[in-house]
Amino acid sequence: MEKIKTRTIMTRSNEGSRWFGIDYHMNLYKGCSLGCIYCSSRCESYRIENFDEVRTKENALEILEEELKNKKLKGVVSFGNLSDPYNPEEEHLKLTRGALELINKYGFGVSIDTKSDLILRDLDLLSEISKKNNVIVKISITTFDNELAKKIEPNCISSTKRFAVLKELRNAGIYAGVLMMPVLPFLTDSEDNIYNIIAKSKEVDAKFIYTKMGITLKTNQRSYYYNALDILYPGLSKDYESVYGNRNFASSLQYRRLMEIFVNRCNEVGILTDMDDIIRDYKKEIPTNYQMSLF
Repeated sequence: MEKIKTRTIMTRSNEGSRWFGIDYHMNLYKGCSLGCIYCSSRCESYRIENFDEVRTKENALEILEEELKNKKLKGVVSFGNLSDPYNPEEEHLKLTRGALELINKYGFGVSIDTKSDLILRDLDLLSEISKKNNVIVKISITTFDNELAKKIEPNCISSTKRFAVLKELRNAGIYAGVLMMPVLPFLTDSEDNIYNIIAKSKEVDAKFIYTKMGITLKTNQRSYYYNALDILYPGLSKDYESVYGNRNFASSLQYRRLMEIFVNRCNEVGILTDMDDIIRDYKKEIPTNYQMSLF
C-alpha cells in the first residue's frame, strides 16, 4: 500500500464545533474502498486522486502522538469525515485502533462516522474513552432497503447489519445514532424509507437521527454520481439535470413535507434530530479535569 508523506494528522475544526461538537478533524487514510456512488469526498476540492484506492499516511501514529501531547484543548477528535476509518484495510493495519489508544492515553474525546461493523472490535477503547471524555458514533444509513443499499453502497455491510452494530454500541453504553445522509432524490426520499429508518432506529435505541434531506452535487463528484446512475437506473441522471441543473446541493422535491414527517415522528418516539440538541445531549457531562470546548 502506498504511504503518503505528511506533516500533520489533526487539524482544528473551523466550524466552531457546530458539526456534532467536533474540535479536531483527522483522516488516517486517504481514499476509500467502500464504493458509495454518492460520496461527496470525491469532490475535487478535497484533492484526493484515485479516490477508490486506499492509502495511508507515513508515520501517522507517531505524528498524532506528538500533536496530542501538545494540544491544550482536550476536545473531540473526528474520525471519518473524508473516508471511513473502518475501511477493509483497517482490519489488519489497525491505524484507527492505534489512534484510539492514543486518544484514550491523552484524554481526548472522539467522534466516529462509519458504515462498518469493524467498529465493534474497538468497543473496549470507546468505553474507556467515554469514562474520561465525550464519545459519539454516527452509523451512516441511507436506506432501509438492503437491495438498494447494495447498489448504491456496493462494498458496505447491509443496512440490517448496520442497525445491529448500532444496537451493540448502545447496549455497551456508547452514545450513538444514525446519519441519514445523503437522501437521494427519486431513490431514497420516500415516506416509507423514512418511517422504516425511524422505526428501526427506535428499536435499537438510537439517540439521534440527523439528515439534510438531500445530496451534495459538486463538480467531479456530480459526474461520478450521474455516471453511476446511468448504469444502475438509465435515464435517472437526466431527471437530476432537468430539475437541479448545476446546483451544488439537490434537496428532495418533497423536502418540506418529508422534513415535517421526519421531525414529527422522531419527536413522537423520542429521537433527537436537531444538531444543537444532539451536541448538548452527548456533551452534557464534561469532566472537570479536562478543558473542553464551549458550544
